[in-house]
Amino acid sequence: MSDNKFNFTKRTLEDLPTPSKGKRAYFYDTKVRGLGVSLTDKGSITFIVYRKVNGKPERITLGRYPDLSIENARGKASNVNSEIAQGINPNKEKSKIKKELTFEELFTLYLERYAKPHKKSWGNDSTQYRIHLKQWDKRKISSIHKADVEVLHAKIGKTSGQYAANRVLSQLSIMFNKAISWGWEGSNPATGIKKFREISRERFLQGEELPRFFKALQEERNRVLADFFMISLLTGARKANLLAMKWEDISIDQATWRIPETKNGSSLLVPLSPEAIAILTERFKHKQNGWVFPSSTSKSGHLKEPKSAWKRILERAQLKDVRIHDLRRTLGSWQAATGANSYVIGKSLGHKTQQATAIYARLNIDPVRTSVEKATSAMFATIK
Repeated sequence: MSDNKFNFTKRTLEDLPTPSKGKRAYFYDTKVRGLGVSLTDKGSITFIVYRKVNGKPERITLGRYPDLSIENARGKASNVNSEIAQGINPNKEKSKIKKELTFEELFTLYLERYAKPHKKSWGNDSTQYRIHLKQWDKRKISSIHKADVEVLHAKIGKTSGQYAANRVLSQLSIMFNKAISWGWEGSNPATGIKKFREISRERFLQGEELPRFFKALQEERNRVLADFFMISLLTGARKANLLAMKWEDISIDQATWRIPETKNGSSLLVPLSPEAIAILTERFKHKQNGWVFPSSTSKSGHLKEPKSAWKRILERAQLKDVRIHDLRRTLGSWQAATGANSYVIGKSLGHKTQQATAIYARLNIDPVRTSVEKATSAMFATIK
């Protein structure tokens, strides 16, 4: 290795020669641009990033080793490099955060610097903020204490449900942790608050409910919405993927739909049953743009949020406590009822776990297609 640039490992850092009294030495990692360590004559090691920002050299402090691991330091350094690429000076941002922030300012920083770059579901964070947290907009973040968060958590649990309360608590915890990592010297008021115990949802459409559901869809005047709900059931796909379904990703001849990117970050090839192909073939005859479920009122050009239509369908079908996501669970449940194993069901629904990944890799689409078609036939048999 060179005198001051080498691959950071536990051994190479702990074997560094201590500089003479009153001096400080700097060493740099070969893996991540700008990542270095500052070593004092007392043997204290601190991770830094040394980069030019807007033409001027800046030294950004990340944290002390070994409290901050090498791997985490590399992750932080990569985030700093990303900010610099966007023209952000991390040191200036830190100085702002050290000053007293309002909760609204913290949320804006959280959204722009963390949620949008790293979370596909950042829109949910905005919704949660607007509904449950906006009341704290003008408060200084140091004025928000654990008791405040406990009261809010309990209130949301009563008014909006325990699941919603837990999601807000998680968001608050991440926001304050980010503020601390960005230079705020306060403590996280969401730490140590116990979440509500969540019971996993098991609702899906039963055999006696499916005929009413199918009839309600037939009577729905808005065919875009009726077809959307039917394709939801027949593919078991997530709502976000269905809303953004494009004709270019569908092969009628091969009876497949390729989802470019799912929730877990990978693509997914979805087999389409004959019933799904029949609906899509008819929709293709009247296509308006590149979206399978177009909308003339949304900015995106495709259907956005079909909640009101879903409520209408449920009332017509005399169904209670059924969510759109339960259609996904319905397909999986009927696959299980018709003999599919958990690995085939997981692959058809795009589940991804470390334990199942190796098995999924050996499965081709044929057993998945067979399972989906058997489940679909069984569901439609309820109305024959």
